[in-house]
Amino acid sequence: MPSEPQAADYSVHYQPDPAIMEIADWLADPVKAADFPKTHLRFRNDQWDKSVGLDGMSDEQFVKHFGRFRPLMNNLQEPLAMRYHGHQFRTYNPDIGDGRGFLFGQLRDDTNRLLDFGTKGSGTTPYSRTADGRLTLKGGVREILATEMLEALGVNTSKTFAIVETGEELQRGDEPSPTRSAVMTRLSHGHIRIGSFQRLAVLEESDHLEALVEYSLKHFPGPMPPQDAPGRDEPAIILLHQVVERMADLAASYMVAGFVHGVLNTDNMNISGESFDYGPWRWLPSWAPGFTAAYFDQTGLYAFGRQPEAIHWNCGQLAIAFSQIARRDALVVALERFGPLYQAAMAKRWLWRLGVAPKGEGSDARVLEASEKTMRDAKMGPDEFFFTYRGGRGATGDLADTLQSYAILDSEHPYWFENAPVSMLIDEVETLWSAIAERDDWQPLYDKVAVIRRMGEALDNGAGTTPIPSGHL
Repeated sequence: MPSEPQAADYSVHYQPDPAIMEIADWLADPVKAADFPKTHLRFRNDQWDKSVGLDGMSDEQFVKHFGRFRPLMNNLQEPLAMRYHGHQFRTYNPDIGDGRGFLFGQLRDDTNRLLDFGTKGSGTTPYSRTADGRLTLKGGVREILATEMLEALGVNTSKTFAIVETGEELQRGDEPSPTRSAVMTRLSHGHIRIGSFQRLAVLEESDHLEALVEYSLKHFPGPMPPQDAPGRDEPAIILLHQVVERMADLAASYMVAGFVHGVLNTDNMNISGESFDYGPWRWLPSWAPGFTAAYFDQTGLYAFGRQPEAIHWNCGQLAIAFSQIARRDALVVALERFGPLYQAAMAKRWLWRLGVAPKGEGSDARVLEASEKTMRDAKMGPDEFFFTYRGGRGATGDLADTLQSYAILDSEHPYWFENAPVSMLIDEVETLWSAIAERDDWQPLYDKVAVIRRMGEALDNGAGTTPIPSGHL
């Protein structure tokens, strides 16, 4: 039998808080982790383990928790597979839920936010259907790259906390098989999805729907609705306003990052506004609104330029679920805020990444228009654009004219004087994976993570008088 967790393994920053037990009886099912043939630690997030007080663990102890899933001290005593429904490519599916993952623990970070440890590839659950409940090692590597890049670019994203290789051979139709297996643990600001509310609405569990609203308001607090908003004292109305604000900012952050999530289904939408669950993602090679990430997205529903529309549509599904317990006219008012909030978030985030202080009014919108024109004319991607014209340097034509009166933020970090920007195009992803698949060489991946984090530092240094976007931690 493994030894019990020792207090010495945890720092003073470790603050367990299994709040989900307030509602677990009707929101989740107890499950067990798979018994893997081996557990080989491949990635440990040495930034975030400090924030949650687990940096004192040895790698051996770390693997017992995040490979064998021994309970953390004073935390959940058994994993929980979350129940939810969802629209998948706008077709409602009541037969989903955590099919290869579970909630493993909850704790507070050093800013007192409630965070979840959620898994991917940890074995079968009641919602696995015919699937094996496993994750490919390549899928885990891709998750590292997506989350590290998004975090550096200021996107409110889950963090890849641990990747443990598990020693199984998996058969997959979308990559050469057999392929290696892994289990991933993500650190996320909650796992309450739009689909969590949809399930309760479809089952007409109004009492539980109201209880989940209260849980969300308590543990994912946000601003009150505008003073003139109807129903602004009703819990479901308050929550919808907060979700709309968060989702508008999330949509803008994807666009400024040049990122295509690929699968923006309602079961992939976290009501905390945090992006998560990265499958067929891509970064833009050039500015192309019609660019898609998933080969199975044949209609372009989740194409790059349609992501704001898709996320707004998902907010609408949350409003439909809330219509059982809240005023419909007040829900509509909350939804109508999405467009203006999105435009404001786009301007704020765009100018932040470009390295100039916002001016407001119509000036900022003209900068965005000139920027897009520059990228289209030069067949340039966002990474190259923001790097090349950081602080307005080298700008010509319309872009130079619109930036002429803008104040430049700090752009003196050595990163801005390198030969090329950090990017994450698919060819490099495949090269990084090939080093692992062919030679078991992990160093290129670790080196890539280091340069991504350095880019994040450069963007952080350039915040100046402009608030860093909310997801940039």
